[in-house]
Amino acid sequence: MVIQSESTTVGSEVHTDFEESAGSDSMTPSQIGMADAEDGEKRNLKWWQETNAYEIDVKSFKDSDGDGVGDINGVTEELDYLKSLGVGVIWLSPVYYSPQKDNGYDIADYYQIDKMYGSMEDMENLIAQANERGIRIVMDLVFNHTSNENQWFIESKVSKDNGKSDWYIWRDAAEDGGAPTNWRSIFGGSAWTWCEERQQYYLHTFLEEQPDLNWENPEVRQALYDVANFWLDKGVGGFRMDAVTYIKKPRIFEDGTPDAEDGMVGIHGETANTEGILDFLHEFKENVEEGHDIFTVGEANGVKSSQLPLWVGSNGVFDMIFGFDHITIDLPDETNWAETREYPLTELKGILSANEETTMQDGWCPVFFENHDQSRSINHFMPDCNDPVKAGKVLGTVLLTMRGTPFIYQGEELGLTNVKWDSIEDYNDISTKRHFEFLLEEGYSEEESMEAVHRYSRDNARTPMQWSKEENAGFTIGTPWLPVSENYREYNVETESAQDGSVLSWYRKLAELKQTHRELIDGGYEEILPESEQIFGYVRDNGSSKATILVNFSGENAEYDASLTEGSEVLLCSYGDQGQEGTLRPYEAILFSNAAEDQAK
Repeated sequence: MVIQSESTTVGSEVHTDFEESAGSDSMTPSQIGMADAEDGEKRNLKWWQETNAYEIDVKSFKDSDGDGVGDINGVTEELDYLKSLGVGVIWLSPVYYSPQKDNGYDIADYYQIDKMYGSMEDMENLIAQANERGIRIVMDLVFNHTSNENQWFIESKVSKDNGKSDWYIWRDAAEDGGAPTNWRSIFGGSAWTWCEERQQYYLHTFLEEQPDLNWENPEVRQALYDVANFWLDKGVGGFRMDAVTYIKKPRIFEDGTPDAEDGMVGIHGETANTEGILDFLHEFKENVEEGHDIFTVGEANGVKSSQLPLWVGSNGVFDMIFGFDHITIDLPDETNWAETREYPLTELKGILSANEETTMQDGWCPVFFENHDQSRSINHFMPDCNDPVKAGKVLGTVLLTMRGTPFIYQGEELGLTNVKWDSIEDYNDISTKRHFEFLLEEGYSEEESMEAVHRYSRDNARTPMQWSKEENAGFTIGTPWLPVSENYREYNVETESAQDGSVLSWYRKLAELKQTHRELIDGGYEEILPESEQIFGYVRDNGSSKATILVNFSGENAEYDASLTEGSEVLLCSYGDQGQEGTLRPYEAILFSNAAEDQAK
């Protein structure tokens, strides 16, 4: 069982007494979890804690009608493939009607399916077909902002006294006629855009085509809850909530200290996680989540591991949140892609382990290295490894064996890597183009700016899914909306399915292993070798059986104390067979088991 914490809620703050839970003064959270299992009680996990999740960027996944754009029916066609990866949750990128200024994250109508993706009937069929296979569909709720072509905004901008005049965030110009504050949007440029009709500025955390909704207005919140409940009635299994840390704005809008040559300051630091945000989210939970067998995960950039008890668990607002400390570990300033830093493995391990420890008693973590907004994890986390198969297995092992729900991003299971196109004109992503312009304005050369694009462009993860060696990687019989990666003949589902040593086969082996080795699902988490700058090691123990996972993140042999795995059998080895005991070969991952006789029970 999971130990529940006692807490009280005051306003938007949750005061948690989990440090004082029984036995916690003498045991770590992971040891407490193990002690529960040793008492003979099985953990009472929910369905979304016992499966793998898979994110699909629908536009790039599978084109069923030959128009070059992925669609809902393409997803339906590949449900059995996803099932082979142990997937029980599919998170879909937005498929609502959209002008597509930001790949569908600018929504003009939450109640319509965009025709480029199919119809509502196609969506209903996908939900039904997925449910037949034990897979739940999770929708992406983009509730911080809408498209400027949304009817709500069209009405809001007409005047200062119409029925939706206060549905967005409007402000008069500054005394000099300029923007109300010096905030820079996430994608660069001012976070304020002038509207001639209202003779006011409106706020947009992202593009000027994505005006921010005014969550202070209860009518807005109710309209959004109605949207979510509409999709629950359609049978979806939950929601991922986009950009959730920005929904609450400060009471007073004022200039911040400039952080770049443009004289502006990033909006993230001025608005993210503003006091009172949890009040809004508790209301969302009451109006949407309660009474439904669903799960929710929030995109919560800026929430630290120490704050997790406020956000997840019995007193939180979501079942899980995506934190990004490990994703941005190499970027001191997320607005400046040209300035990166090297970091020790111990820092990365520390971030991941802190999230595990903080949620061990009451809460749950998503485990992820990629999504639609990030570059490919092999390039991101293992830039010195020139073997994508070895690197893919290393990262896949951690992804699928840590405590939490793994979120696989499409193509990650193939070991896909970044593209490296020659010109900024070759890229589609508006964020990439804006970041490139910002770097040039800040004085970086075109070569330096393109190097940054190659490292961090979101298009790295948005190239079409690679299904076969056929033209366009089997993604479409038409012209793909974005070029297919040049490596598709070697790295694709068809080819890798036939190779026992491929990254895809490794993912499938890990998914299968989790079905018979429950400790990889309900076991606690305890890091071992925390000082090692080569090995990421940890133990998953549920009291009945124990697995030890050792992964070498370096290109050199890594030594470890062989007593850590004494008496264990090797479950899986990424090299095929274990080498010398007490030594991991370069980029090697090994899973050991200590109670083989109990694990099939």
